[in-house]
Amino acid sequence: MTTASITLKIDGMTCAACVSRIEKSLAAVPGVARADVNLATETARVEGSSDKTALVAAVEATGYGARVVADAFDPALETGAGAPRLAEVAAAVLLTLPLVLPMLLAPFDLGLMLPGWWQLALASIVQLGLGWRFYVHGYRALRAGAGNMDLLVALGTTAAYGLSLYLLLTHGDHHLYFEASAAVITLVLLGKHLEARAKRETGAALRALAALRPDRALRLDAAGNEVEVAADELRPGDLVVVRAGARLPADGTVQAGASAVDEALLTGESLPVPKHPGDTVVGGAVNGEGRLVVRVGAIGEQAFLGSVMRMVAAAQGAKPPIQRLVDRISAIFVPVVVVIALAAMLAWLVAGASAEDAIIHGVAVLVIACPCALGLATPAALMVGTGLAARNGILIRDPAALEAARQVDVVVFDKTGTLTQGKPRLVAVEAADEAHALAIAAALQASSSHPLARALIEAAEARNLKIPKVAEGRDLSGRGVTGTVEGADYLLGSERAALEAGIPAAAPLRPGASESVLVRRDAAGAVMLARFAFEDALRPGSAAAIAELHRRGIATALISGDRRAAAQAIAGRLGIEQVEAEVLPGDKAAAIDRLRADGKVVAMVGDGLNDAPALAAADLGIAMAGGVDVAMATAGITLMRPDPLLVPAALDLAAAVAAKIRSNLFWAFAYNVVGIPLAALGLLSPIVAGVAMAASSVSVLGNALLLRRWRAHLTEVAP
Repeated sequence: MTTASITLKIDGMTCAACVSRIEKSLAAVPGVARADVNLATETARVEGSSDKTALVAAVEATGYGARVVADAFDPALETGAGAPRLAEVAAAVLLTLPLVLPMLLAPFDLGLMLPGWWQLALASIVQLGLGWRFYVHGYRALRAGAGNMDLLVALGTTAAYGLSLYLLLTHGDHHLYFEASAAVITLVLLGKHLEARAKRETGAALRALAALRPDRALRLDAAGNEVEVAADELRPGDLVVVRAGARLPADGTVQAGASAVDEALLTGESLPVPKHPGDTVVGGAVNGEGRLVVRVGAIGEQAFLGSVMRMVAAAQGAKPPIQRLVDRISAIFVPVVVVIALAAMLAWLVAGASAEDAIIHGVAVLVIACPCALGLATPAALMVGTGLAARNGILIRDPAALEAARQVDVVVFDKTGTLTQGKPRLVAVEAADEAHALAIAAALQASSSHPLARALIEAAEARNLKIPKVAEGRDLSGRGVTGTVEGADYLLGSERAALEAGIPAAAPLRPGASESVLVRRDAAGAVMLARFAFEDALRPGSAAAIAELHRRGIATALISGDRRAAAQAIAGRLGIEQVEAEVLPGDKAAAIDRLRADGKVVAMVGDGLNDAPALAAADLGIAMAGGVDVAMATAGITLMRPDPLLVPAALDLAAAVAAKIRSNLFWAFAYNVVGIPLAALGLLSPIVAGVAMAASSVSVLGNALLLRRWRAHLTEVAP
């Protein structure tokens, strides 16, 4: 049994009805919590505790092929493998042209019409040879008790072909419809071929990410010799050599050598980053002029590049709420269309039309109603949009975030590490014995990863102070820490914690600076020993990001656990209207809820562990990369580099993707809403219906590909 997420490559899907049937089959497997099938990527993403063999069997029982995909680098993820080849399409066109051209040139009476038996020969090769795939897939659908696009094509073209054969046998060269059946199959094959090419285009971003990881690596063996191995064979702890100009095969830590590494394609950093022993490096980055020896850390989907690909693939495989409505419609679409086609034929017969005319009108209904465009509308836009986002340093983890991004009224920012660099420095100390107070404070914070803790420790180390041991250390959840040092009890915390301990408030050491208070506690009471003031520099893009949001009519707010004066100083410099300061970690989510209760659609931007509840509470959570994993796992969107300017860019791109999904669905429905009645009324021939059906899929994919022209329109604002 396997828990978590499993990805399957699905073969043989042709339309939205296939998607719905496979999802139902997978959902029925014991242990499956959720199954999402994506027509554009030809994959199924299954969440829960399930046996892989049972999942594959469930898909095969519905008439499709399936195999488990190892990871995001698996070459099996390539789309369009079962699509008609160009040679098949060319053969179909050459065989169909002699049938169609005489019909097109009939008004000129050029005498080009082929004898009936020649028409039968050409049409039979197209119908029963090149079109055999439609019978196979249609039969599988029927055997599973459902219908799909291939079944509609098989029914429609067989009706036209069979009617023509009957007329040939009974009336000789009476008007035949072999050209209709052959043309429809040719057009569908052409549409499928173009569709497969467009699918490969939509998946280009994911393939470009996969291409960043080299296939080979130089691993050092026990004797220190360089041995070339496949990158897939690397394991954590291996030592690899990365020569000048080569890409790093995995994440790791530099053990020897010095160089500058170009991480621009992964992190957006435009300048090469110097690397020395002890520094971390990212797989896929390009080494500069120096030779590096790297100890492999994370590999595969656990590495940075793999995690990015996993998040992109997961977003492409998931579905926004609107797609689930489309799936429910698609599940009943094929049987409804068959009923409409039969009703149209019956109505034409009752109206006095000949049997052949009635059948032709029914065939046109069957052909134009193929629901492939419905199945491609959402996943195609998601594939292009999420891939484009990844290239711009934006990871869309949850497609539901797209809808929220379109409606955001207010963006709430965490302060430290989000709008500021998250690397505060100690700028002032007030104490009778600064060295002793700083050593005690550094000792209390020795095990903390909080930015202020790091600032205290670095200041103590810079003065070469001996940091004592702490006993019975305890965290006060956003207010500070306590512990016993050299037999005395101490509290290091915020002004609020000092007030709770009985220390009165005092004038700030530095206006707008963050402060910590060191208090010694004993039986006689609490005594303030020192105050520490910290300043944290703004990130370069903070002012521009806030200005961009305001230009778009989006309000901003700042939420921080820091003292009010420090938070208001930052907000004033950036032009943020609303400030909530001295907020405990558990209360950040409540602050978000209050904004939502006022009818606002709220986006929360943060990077820390204490931001995770607020990210989850917001309508849209945006996590800054470089923060903790839980924050990124909670957020719907992750920014791959800590640049606040990516926030308005992410909102713009998410809104563009959501708009593209809606326009795709409009056109997909429009083809059927307009085309089916026209075909039933006899205003569309099967050939024209075939053109419209093929055009619907190609136009939906082409519309999605237009997203690649998106560019972030950001105004430069001086900080």
